[in-house]
Amino acid sequence: MFPWFSFLTYAVVTAVTPGPNNILSLSNGSRKGFRGALPFNWGIFVGFAVVMLLCTLFCSVLSALIPKIKFPMLVAGAAYMLYLAWHTFRDTGKLGEGESRSGFLSGLLLQFINPKIYLYCILSMQAYILPFYQGQPLILTAFALLLAFIGFLFTLCWSAFGSVFRWLFSRHARVVNTIMALLLVYCAVSLFFS
Repeated sequence: MFPWFSFLTYAVVTAVTPGPNNILSLSNGSRKGFRGALPFNWGIFVGFAVVMLLCTLFCSVLSALIPKIKFPMLVAGAAYMLYLAWHTFRDTGKLGEGESRSGFLSGLLLQFINPKIYLYCILSMQAYILPFYQGQPLILTAFALLLAFIGFLFTLCWSAFGSVFRWLFSRHARVVNTIMALLLVYCAVSLFFS
């Protein structure tokens, strides 16, 4: 049976934590409001979907050609989650604005240089999805689009509630980061028991 709880926990925790998409969406939402940030967010969604589909194809082909890759990928994925958990736990919660870009093209192109979403898809595919749906292109495509949609929803949240999230993370950083870190540790451990 597919481990929906573990998969969705991983996908949501990874999508909601700060990364290039979320921080720039927060910044654009704070500066331009929700509507003004929408072109950037739509660019993120389109780019995210393209990257998820390409990563899914790559992982599917790789898993079919090298079936023994699952365990090393699980170990690498668990190590990456524990790394994220450690850095999330240690984070102070201070978000730098950096330079915000706001157009569709900026959001689209950002996806091709955003390492967080590559790891997000590769780990999701190798640890959760391919063991159950290898060789089923329609289902794999649906999962790739689901991953992109989850990421898109949280960039919209970061845009819509930019000032609230900024206040929340800076004021309650220790509690929020501890919860996120523990959820990532849970996801890392659950990889080996699904």
